[in-house]
Amino acid sequence: MFLELRHKVEIHRMTGRVVECPIDEMNRPRGAKDAQLRIPPSEPEIRTLFTGWGGELATCRKFAPTARNYTASKLMSQVGLRVSKACGLDLGDIKWDLGRFGKLHVRHGKGARGSGPRERMVPLINGADRTLRWFIEDVWGQFDDDHTRPGAPLFPSERKNTDGSARRVGDDALRNGLDNAVQAHLPSWTDRLTPHVLRHFCASQLYGNGLDLLAIQEVLGHSWIATTMRYIHVQQTRVEDAWAAEMERAAKRLEGLAR
Repeated sequence: MFLELRHKVEIHRMTGRVVECPIDEMNRPRGAKDAQLRIPPSEPEIRTLFTGWGGELATCRKFAPTARNYTASKLMSQVGLRVSKACGLDLGDIKWDLGRFGKLHVRHGKGARGSGPRERMVPLINGADRTLRWFIEDVWGQFDDDHTRPGAPLFPSERKNTDGSARRVGDDALRNGLDNAVQAHLPSWTDRLTPHVLRHFCASQLYGNGLDLLAIQEVLGHSWIATTMRYIHVQQTRVEDAWAAEMERAAKRLEGLAR
C-alpha cells in the first residue's frame, strides 16, 4: 500500500511496471490477528437453555429483570445482535410495518477501521418478532408506563432517571443474566456461553436452515463475507462433501475395472 500510494510513479519510470497489491481487496482480512475460534452449542442445547430459563419466569423472585435478560439473550440467538447493540435499542427502533415480520433499526452498528457506526435494518426472522411482542406487551410496562416517550429504551434498567422514567440497561446486567441462566439450565457451558457465542450460534443455525451467506452477512452486519464465513465454519461441509464425492467416483472406477 505504501508503494502504491507514495512511489507508484517513480517505480513506473524506473522499471516500466505498475505497482499493484496482490491481495483481493474484497476479501482481505481486517484486524491484527485472527478471530478466536468459537464453537457454539448445538440447537438442542440452546433449546434446553431457553426452555429451562422460560420455566424459571413463573417462579423467579424478580420477574421483570429476569424476563428482560431472557428476551435480550434470545434475541441474540435469533438474529445475532451484539450485546452492546441490544442495550442501545429504543422502543422506536422496532419497525413493525417493515417487511414480512418487522425490522429492527440498529443505529449503533460496529464501525470498521474508524469509519464510525454503520446503521442497518435487521429483519425479525427466526421467531424474533414473537419474542419482542411478548416482551413489550407483557413485561415492558413493569419497568416504565410510557411506551410513547421518545428515546424509551427497549431493554430498561430497574433504576430510574430523575423524571421517574426507566434508565437503559447496561451490558453487564445482560451478561450476568445469561451467566446465571447457563449455570442453572446448561451447566456444561458455564463460563463458555457468552453473548458473542450466541451470535455465532445464530449464524450457524441460519446457515443450517438454508439461509445463504450473503443473507447471513446482512443480518449480522458484516462488511466482509470472509468474516461471516468464520461464524459458520462448524456447519460448512465442503471438505466432507468433496471427500464423499471423490470416494463415490473412485468406487465407480473400481466397479468398471472389476467388470
